[in-house]
Amino acid sequence: MFPLPARKESESENKLDGETASDSESKSEFGGSPPVPTSDDTPEVLNRALSNLSSRWKNWWVRGILTLAMITFFFIIIYLGPMVLMMIVMCVQIKCFHEIITIGYNVYHSYDLPWFRTLSWYFLLCVNYFFYGETVTDYFFTLVQREEPLRILSKYHRFISFALYLTGFCMFVLSLVKKHYRLQFYMFGWTHVTLLIVVTQSHLIIHNLFEGMIWFIVPISCVICNDIMAYMFGFFFGRTPLIKLSPKKTWEGFIGGFFATVLFGLLLSYVMSGYRCFTCPVEFNNDTNSFTVDCEPSELFQLQEYNIPVVLQSMVGWKTVRMYPFQIHSIALSTFASLIGPFGGFFASGFKRAFKIKDFANTIPGHGGIMDRFDCQYLMATFVNVYIASFIRGPNPSKLIQQFLTLRPDQQLHIFNTLKAHLVDKGNTQSVVCATSSACVGANRESEVLQLPGFLPPPLSPGSCARRRSRRELWGP
Repeated sequence: MFPLPARKESESENKLDGETASDSESKSEFGGSPPVPTSDDTPEVLNRALSNLSSRWKNWWVRGILTLAMITFFFIIIYLGPMVLMMIVMCVQIKCFHEIITIGYNVYHSYDLPWFRTLSWYFLLCVNYFFYGETVTDYFFTLVQREEPLRILSKYHRFISFALYLTGFCMFVLSLVKKHYRLQFYMFGWTHVTLLIVVTQSHLIIHNLFEGMIWFIVPISCVICNDIMAYMFGFFFGRTPLIKLSPKKTWEGFIGGFFATVLFGLLLSYVMSGYRCFTCPVEFNNDTNSFTVDCEPSELFQLQEYNIPVVLQSMVGWKTVRMYPFQIHSIALSTFASLIGPFGGFFASGFKRAFKIKDFANTIPGHGGIMDRFDCQYLMATFVNVYIASFIRGPNPSKLIQQFLTLRPDQQLHIFNTLKAHLVDKGNTQSVVCATSSACVGANRESEVLQLPGFLPPPLSPGSCARRRSRRELWGP
């Protein structure tokens, strides 16, 4: 996603490349593709202040000023914390969905067919209910188990989600109108592809946020940096066209944006890795009923010494360098943001050219709609989520314990004995029970499971054991 430097296109640019007879036939069924109006939405104050400049430089200043305003807003919402960030992600998701569905509605409304927008928003509600319900169950497990209504909703969450979707599906079938079946199925597919692109990937953004705000801020910032630097390099040095879908994108901007983004990612990662509020996972504190971001930083965010390759030692004059391991991962993130991320923008450009529109909307003067600014962010969010799952995240003992505590006592006891036998076979156990006293084993047979973390062991009968072992003795350091 590179910034769009101009607000107007010639008629020849608007014409679809390689348009065929089948395209014309499709347009006749849709009654043409009415473009979304692209009026000059630049604030009057800026219009007066920049009236003496050429359209090229006027657009440059408009985009620059509003970009700084958006970056400032981004810093403010980061300062307000993870809950506000989640709400912003939800608002962006809804606005992007609205912009894409509106394009379809501009084609669809002339036929006066029922329920298209109603069903589109209903499906959005259903999909959000499913994804956010999964998130609540996963990250707020203790809270859910504590409240009876939430526990019931959590237990039958997927069935309820399916029932809601099935209701919308039946409503769509009932809305089918003779002679317009094909068009209505186009719109049904349109809605579902929009849900896949927008809702699913915004849900992944929230999952990345729970891993630590650094996994949210660094990828988004890398995309923003690449967007800005590619535009700057292309504006001042661009000569060679990059891709036909976006004639104003240049190789100079593409390559310049890559190197600038990698350097920016390294510097930003170095600064943020030193603060726990950015590196710690976002967790819900059941005692205070609030989010917390306090922890002991993992090795990923602790300075380590690395040997510089011999080839580079003579150039830089150093043999070793101290850096955070996360900075190495930031190279992968910034590389993806620079080389693959722009293809999300190219995909959006192809979509807009197919419907002869300049932007998804006129929400942000000089920039288009919200979707115009987030077309690459969604692709980046998916990559980050897959990257964390593949190379970063390991088994989570706390979640295993939470699930364990919901089992029946006999199931807990079975798991406990299985685990004890496994540890004995491996030679790693440290006397989980009073192994030398058969009386102790018999007396505590029913309470072994209660010696797990999270349980308070019941009082033992006098003389049944010499003493009660501490949790540290039972489980090791």
